[in-house]
Amino acid sequence: MTEIVIDASQCIAGRVASFAAKQALLGKKVIIVNCQDALFLGNKGTILEEYKNLVNKGGSSLKGPFFPKKDAAKFMKRTIRGMLPYKQERGRSALKRIICYSNLPQDYEKSKMLSLKKPINTSSISLKEVLKEIS
Repeated sequence: MTEIVIDASQCIAGRVASFAAKQALLGKKVIIVNCQDALFLGNKGTILEEYKNLVNKGGSSLKGPFFPKKDAAKFMKRTIRGMLPYKQERGRSALKRIICYSNLPQDYEKSKMLSLKKPINTSSISLKEVLKEIS
């Protein structure tokens, strides 16, 4: 099984998530590091309002949807889960092949990392800032 290490710092979170989901469905093990530095593009107020609404939906009735409020790695994995058929066996096994880390662990410091950076001309907000505002 092939292993892909993705550095998510200064990369668009949706592009990283969709790439990771596709590679996991193809049978590769995907490790995403520096999840807290991934970016969301657009108006900061709109992005924060959207995620606050998502988090508050599942808060009172215990029926969901549940979004992690503290850990950037869990937040990224939850985002990837939305791009997988996780209710089917191939989606569940693909999700098990994805590992997310908020920072860069020592195990992967010397490994070759793939970066999905694109030039960004619009306003953006990092995942760390989103988590700070919604928690």
